[in-house]
Amino acid sequence: MRIIKFLVVFLLILVGVGYGLYYFGTNFASQKIAEETVTNFKSTGQMETVKSYVENDPVLAGYMEEAKAADKDSLPFTTTNEATRVLIQKVGLSELNDIKTKVETGTMAPQEVIQELETKLTEEELLALKVIAYNELYSEQ
Repeated sequence: MRIIKFLVVFLLILVGVGYGLYYFGTNFASQKIAEETVTNFKSTGQMETVKSYVENDPVLAGYMEEAKAADKDSLPFTTTNEATRVLIQKVGLSELNDIKTKVETGTMAPQEVIQELETKLTEEELLALKVIAYNELYSEQ
């Protein structure tokens, strides 16, 4: 009987530690990724390139107009850290890395990325991502 109690307590502790590592690990990873990405874009001057690309693409410009008109109080998340956390949880870190590699090599267009995300995220989450992207692109103007 003592062995069973010990095993149950041990398993509960193990599950609690595992959940804590998962929660804090994804939280730490999402913060790190969001900070590095935004800092990298702003410090290298790529933000202006991204802005001009978005403004010249009618589909992406339409997304930015949709984000501009969105009701920000009804969004499921509002910060880059929260958005990154949701993306890691719903899409997965390895798949996000794969998408990033495909975009960098030119084998995946931005519209394909959006289509991929539409299969994994809800409409509200996509709108929240659009709002965050809009805020990041135009926060310094």
